[in-house]
Amino acid sequence: MSQTTLTQETALEALKKVKYPGLSRDIVSFGFVQDLNVGGGNVSFRLSLTSGTPGVAEQLQAECEAALRALPGVSSVTIKVEVKGPQPVTAAAPPQKDLLNGTRFIVAVASGKGGVGKSTVAANLALSLTRLGYRVGLMDSDIYGPSQQMMMGIQEKPFLNEDEKIMPIARFGVNVMSIGFLMDVDTPVIWRGPMVYKAVEQLLGDVAWGQQDFLIVDLPPGTGDAQLTLTQKVQLSGAVIVTTPQDVALIDARKGLAMFRQVNVPVLGIIENMSFYECPKCHHKEHIFKSGGGQKTADLLGVPFLGGIPIDPQVALSGDAGMPIVAANPSSVVTEAFMNLARGVAKTVGA
Repeated sequence: MSQTTLTQETALEALKKVKYPGLSRDIVSFGFVQDLNVGGGNVSFRLSLTSGTPGVAEQLQAECEAALRALPGVSSVTIKVEVKGPQPVTAAAPPQKDLLNGTRFIVAVASGKGGVGKSTVAANLALSLTRLGYRVGLMDSDIYGPSQQMMMGIQEKPFLNEDEKIMPIARFGVNVMSIGFLMDVDTPVIWRGPMVYKAVEQLLGDVAWGQQDFLIVDLPPGTGDAQLTLTQKVQLSGAVIVTTPQDVALIDARKGLAMFRQVNVPVLGIIENMSFYECPKCHHKEHIFKSGGGQKTADLLGVPFLGGIPIDPQVALSGDAGMPIVAANPSSVVTEAFMNLARGVAKTVGA
């Protein structure tokens, strides 16, 4: 191979062989390689990391240099390492209109993708905070797929009070409101952005939430209209990002976290759902979906790791039966994990 075959593409292919420590994805797909320049046998780029984990930057720099110098025609390699630490947790930007004056803390439960158990986490977090003695509301703003009415076992419809405000429905000590209460269960929601905006606004402003310590908001997956409307209408205390142990969930967790940072909402931390299975007899832990993905994601993105929630068939069974696991089995290992999550959230927001 001659020196002229050294191109930006061949340099990138070499750098794709460098994996982030502990993960199976490469630094190019993570977007850590910036401003790559190739010419005259010289390769230079900026290695832009989001974690200051000790030793990681040095290890990646050495592996990058080795990978590039193995290419024919490379005479010099220049790498500028840049570590961007976690952004400071700051208060959200002042909302256009404060619709929840009686609520001390508003915490959003979000995920970059569906199927990670976000609604299960939201419901059980709300119940756990109630067990800690807080007054808690649960708002299901997953407009396209509301599920809290089923998970909380609510069949009845809400009514209006004398002020023509919708009364949330109390269940397990939590005041619950969902768009699902107002719709037929088999009716698909086919709404454009303005309708989603209005629905979220009504869930916030037209509901008699009253005085409460926490409002837990179950967001739809992704980074769409419901999320943006929420951040514009109320001052969020922070967001919890739900992920799973697999590396593939890291991409979506990063998107969700980036969205909240762009709108100046603190990310309280990452919770790893379906973390492991613990045998009820011998208490052996089996990591069915790999292990450590949530912790590594938190380290990589520079946010706290709030813990892992074990796999337990009872979680799905109790949720389908309308009684979240925290209420169905208060002494279970899963319930204790949710209680620890609640303690962590309460401590982080200063409750």
